[in-house]
Amino acid sequence: MPQPHFILATYPAQGHINPTLQFAKHLIRIGVCVTFITSISASRRMTKVPIEEGLLFLPFSDGYDDGIKPGNDTDHYMSEFKRRGKDAISEFITSSENEGKPITCIVYSLLLHWATEVARKHHIPSALLWIQHATLKADEKNPKCSIKLPGLPPLFTRDLPSFVTASNVYQSALSLFQEQMDVLAEETNAKILINTFDALEHEALNAIEKFKTVGIGHLVPSSFLNSKDALDNSLRTDLFQSDSKDYLQWLDSEPKSAVVYVSFGSIAVLTKQQVEEIARALISSRRPFLWVVRNRKDRGEEEKEEDNLVAGVPVVAFPQWTDQGTNAKLIEDVWGTEVRVSANEKGIVERDEIVSCLDLVMGDDKKGMEVKKNVEKWKGLAREAAMEGRSMDILLVVYVVSSNRQFDNLYCDRYP
Repeated sequence: MPQPHFILATYPAQGHINPTLQFAKHLIRIGVCVTFITSISASRRMTKVPIEEGLLFLPFSDGYDDGIKPGNDTDHYMSEFKRRGKDAISEFITSSENEGKPITCIVYSLLLHWATEVARKHHIPSALLWIQHATLKADEKNPKCSIKLPGLPPLFTRDLPSFVTASNVYQSALSLFQEQMDVLAEETNAKILINTFDALEHEALNAIEKFKTVGIGHLVPSSFLNSKDALDNSLRTDLFQSDSKDYLQWLDSEPKSAVVYVSFGSIAVLTKQQVEEIARALISSRRPFLWVVRNRKDRGEEEKEEDNLVAGVPVVAFPQWTDQGTNAKLIEDVWGTEVRVSANEKGIVERDEIVSCLDLVMGDDKKGMEVKKNVEKWKGLAREAAMEGRSMDILLVVYVVSSNRQFDNLYCDRYP
């Protein structure tokens, strides 16, 4: 009987690629052959192409092999990415079938909803790998307008993903998310694999009744949890060249939990005034800091607040766009591991506000101790979830394609 063979199709951005590679790690562990499909532009930028037994890396041309540049038509890019991606996946499915290595399932990340069309065409099951929070809608013109969801405090405009607010300048992105929801609604047995774990979002997971969902994360390297996994080193990559300077020696020379790490990723663009306020705040705080600044040539990534949660680090949230506002709401009001800055009437977060927030999360007063306590709590729960990797592997076997006899046999062989 052929070895189970999954296609993992992902958008060519680091925040999509690395969680998908971590998902591949779990599939490989249970004996699944994985073909990882993304664009040539991403493969060219990778500092290290993942190499591992059981993993085939298959880049395709989306017509923008040097990457999308400022001034390019985003709608045209997404249209070409869809058209060429569908062709590439379909051709690979056909060739694999002819070689006696049929595809068992297609798992696709956000923005690749069209992968379900390919799956249906070839009569292959598919599942969405969900790496962000759900899309919400509200009227930004009414700051008192709130949304209440199960297990959450009221969500106001600033807590919503930026794509669904009235000031959204990325209308095409909102359309893509709507198309994703429409595709899932059309599926008779839509499956969603969510990058979370039950203890973190139990009520939210149970509230999603319309689709077949399961929490399978966090999809982060085990090193984030002071653990070791032989697959971690090989199934990680970076689309950005790191600075040649070695900062680890300096970091090691500083007291534990004393350094302020500042990063806004490589997509968010801060105003000159905001950058100056942050700089003044860091100097005024009198704390050592490491500020990671994007090279002007690099674009494409954002910081993931969930990584901070798993790593056990208190956070001062400074949300800029996409799901960062929702993340900040959850981490401050639900999980209690951060404080969130407040901007003035001009949208600028002032120096004193930043210093105050740093003092709160790094100080020894009641609020600081409460944040540190919650950080340790959630770090422990995340570690427990990660140590249940065997259970996650079993969930993948039973959940994704439980009707496939290949997986019934694989399950019995590996977990008698």
